[in-house]
Amino acid sequence: MSVLIYTENWDGKFKKLSFELVSYANEIAKNLNTETVVVSIGDVAEDELKKLGGYGAGKIINVNDEKLKTLANQPYAKVISQVAEKEDAKVIVFAHNNTGKAVAPRVSVKLKAGLVTGVVSLPSNYDPFTVSKKAFTGKAFANVKVNSDIKIITLFQNSFGIIETENKANIENFNAEIADGDFKTKVEEVNKVTGKLLLTDAEIVVSGGRGLKTPDNWGPLEELAEILGAATACSRPVSDEEWRPHGEHVGQTGKIIAPNLYFALGISGAIQHLGGVSSSKHIVAINTDKDAPIFEAADYGIVGDVQKILPELNAAIKEMKDAEN
Repeated sequence: MSVLIYTENWDGKFKKLSFELVSYANEIAKNLNTETVVVSIGDVAEDELKKLGGYGAGKIINVNDEKLKTLANQPYAKVISQVAEKEDAKVIVFAHNNTGKAVAPRVSVKLKAGLVTGVVSLPSNYDPFTVSKKAFTGKAFANVKVNSDIKIITLFQNSFGIIETENKANIENFNAEIADGDFKTKVEEVNKVTGKLLLTDAEIVVSGGRGLKTPDNWGPLEELAEILGAATACSRPVSDEEWRPHGEHVGQTGKIIAPNLYFALGISGAIQHLGGVSSSKHIVAINTDKDAPIFEAADYGIVGDVQKILPELNAAIKEMKDAEN
């Protein structure tokens, strides 16, 4: 018996998200008195794989096959299912990102496992197995009981945190049984954005809304992002008006993000917007309307004109950074 985690890699490197998944799964394994096993698919160096041991992984199953160089849902699900059966995994943990949401349901079908998506905490009970997830775009929580023998979870980023351990993992290579027929889609070319911090990777996001009035008023917002090393984002009305690129739209109908710090500048906080940013660890809001919904979700709020406050905020942060240096 084991708890299995699928850890995605980015160009052969793991990110904070991977370490959070392993930390989370290791706590479940402790409560079940079993082993924490990680499956890694792709070309990842041994030193990078060993890092996962520092967050609780006891064993790492390394699947390095040229056919699996690029993510393909069907063969990835088949490989993870094979590893799960080999390791007798009773709980399988994925990230609640695009990859996890695509692969986890396929694994669920293959293993006849119960699936709970968007989990935000450790199980509150193990018999019956009960976990909490967000509902109604983060306005409520649902406690879900899973009665199947195998349970599959997708974990919201920043829901648990990172716990370092003194553990050292054993690495085991695994030859998956995959055939050419498993690859229904052929990837001809992969183009990646370079030279720009991606929204989904950013630890800090600075986002603007209609409170900025016109597209000409974004200079101070971009300055704040530069000072903090943050990514820039916007609400849907801003992208619809073409003040900002559609790729910067965050919300339920745009990109769903979970940074450590999210600035909502001149954003009222419609439910669709909050649905895409509610997993942020901390939210800072500036709005002229003291009754704006964004303040219900914010950890820190300033009632005022963002165009007047933002330059002063930028100056204060610069002064603080200069003092530190």
